[in-house]
Amino acid sequence: MLGIAGKAALAATLMCAAAASQPVWAETPAKPAGADGASAPAEAALPEGAALDELVAGLDAQLFDSFNRCTDPAQLERHGALFDEKIEFYHDLGGVTWTREAMVDSVRRNVCGKFRRELVAGSLRAYPIPGFGVMEIGEHRFCKPDGGACHGHGEFVMVWRRDGERWRVTRALSYAHRAVGEQE
Repeated sequence: MLGIAGKAALAATLMCAAAASQPVWAETPAKPAGADGASAPAEAALPEGAALDELVAGLDAQLFDSFNRCTDPAQLERHGALFDEKIEFYHDLGGVTWTREAMVDSVRRNVCGKFRRELVAGSLRAYPIPGFGVMEIGEHRFCKPDGGACHGHGEFVMVWRRDGERWRVTRALSYAHRAVGEQE
């Protein structure tokens, strides 16, 4: 499902990783120092394999359960709380959103009561980002809010940052939007 540019970027990344003495993903960024100059406490290790997939599927479910019920102001607030204040959201049809406030306003105006989002079964992939969080990649459909037919399909990437036990989306890309049935 990668386009030419995506395949080229992937190939370049793999070639750079192969040339390095250790894989690029093995390098762990230094932890920021605390106010007293001591090392910041280490984050708990991310789960691996199926446990990481389950964690990300749960985060996705929280995010889009509130998205799908955003006509309720409490659910819209819950949805917004899952985004970093300085979210960067890149949408191939809608442009760029730079803040949580603008993101919530856009969802309120363009989503609530108009459609719901469904994750395409089997499409979710999760990749750890050491010292930061996790990258979620998948496909989704957009459907009538009453449970009716789906009319749109797209792909997405979300970068989730872990801060203690709290997770927030810091970057999101939603792209390759098309009518259901096109290029599927």
